[in-house]
Amino acid sequence: MAPTTSPLTTDLYELNMIQAYLDRSENKTAVFEFFVRRLPARRNFLLAAGLEDTLSYLETLRFSAAEIDWLKSTRRFRANLIDYLAEFRFAGDVHAIPEGTVCFPNEPLVRITAPLPEAQLVETRLINIMHFQTMIASKAARMVLAAPGKILSDFGLRTAHGAEAGLFSARASYIAGFTNAANVLAGERYGIPIVGTMAHSFVQVHADEIIAFENFARSRPEGVVLLIDTYDTEAGARKVVQLAPKLKADGINIRGVRIDSGDLGAMAKKVRGILDAGGLSDVIVVVSGGINEDVLQTMTASNVPIDGYGIGVNLDASIDAPSLDCAYKLQEYRGEPRRKLSEGKATWPGTKQVWRGFGADGRMSGDVLSHESDTQAGEMMIVPVMRKGKRIAAAPTLGQIRERSTRELARLPDALRRLEKAEDYAVRVSDKLKALAAQVDKTTRR
Repeated sequence: MAPTTSPLTTDLYELNMIQAYLDRSENKTAVFEFFVRRLPARRNFLLAAGLEDTLSYLETLRFSAAEIDWLKSTRRFRANLIDYLAEFRFAGDVHAIPEGTVCFPNEPLVRITAPLPEAQLVETRLINIMHFQTMIASKAARMVLAAPGKILSDFGLRTAHGAEAGLFSARASYIAGFTNAANVLAGERYGIPIVGTMAHSFVQVHADEIIAFENFARSRPEGVVLLIDTYDTEAGARKVVQLAPKLKADGINIRGVRIDSGDLGAMAKKVRGILDAGGLSDVIVVVSGGINEDVLQTMTASNVPIDGYGIGVNLDASIDAPSLDCAYKLQEYRGEPRRKLSEGKATWPGTKQVWRGFGADGRMSGDVLSHESDTQAGEMMIVPVMRKGKRIAAAPTLGQIRERSTRELARLPDALRRLEKAEDYAVRVSDKLKALAAQVDKTTRR
């Protein structure tokens, strides 16, 4: 279930345009496509995410009586727009690249086919959902590739840019392959496994660190992870060794320890040595604080004895690439292809399809972007997901979307799996699409 969001979560210019459309009965079928124009620096691919929340938004988009009354009170709009919004229900068709699919610039992630005012109204929120979740899933995928086999936990709610951003980040990162999240609402809303350890304040409340550890373990005996760096990390690890037999006698096993400060790699090695020497080789070491994909890659390549990572703002704010250059553009109206020609922002006209080729090794070898009426070799990436405002099939589970992501990342060529920028993946624009663009250019009144 998607977060409840007011339909007023939109830009004023959407309503301004719809007013003008209605005044002139401009309501024929329009086709809009959402896509990313170009990749951020150091990115080799994107991972599509946010579709299910987008479809839930479209299914439930309604204006309440109070919202309609407020719009009336602004005195901005005529009665025809007010009446239109009061009865609004999305009844269009949606085609999309499934969530968890690797994608590239200019490939439509979502296509909306609906009467013009309808297709226009959903623009802002659709971009809002698809942009953010795709950005986070793409960031998280880099982290997953940089640290194969490691526990990766989304710890970023507190530093996310708002509560919904934290929720969407937990979802998108889980799709990309993260193990779990600290966000409790993500567990309730999406069924994502949730995890939590303890804060330094819990230790500080107690006069003795080892008493703090014991009290916490007895209150939360399942999956105990103790934060050991409040005072002296090595001393904290030794106290865990001292406490473990006492707890085990009462049926409580310490699952792990967490380090949140200092030289994480160096300290993890020392702590691992203390735990192993104390007979706690099964206790995992988790670290948090300043973790990004470069840290993950370095730690993994160096075989640092870290089992899991809690990742915060570097994930939830995607610090190195906090936005994608994306757009939602008109591609067809009244059955006629349309094209934007702005410098640096020209679009390819018409309803499009992407065909993906694979090499003998099963890895992606190149895509073709063309009009959907074309025939190309390869796997078609854009599929119908909604017809007349209703889903065509039951929504996939988050687990199924996550499995798709795992398969997709496994099919990436080795060069694209690396953190550093590789040669651009081949996305060829077909001759048919180029010819259509040339035709539109000739007939467009400028």
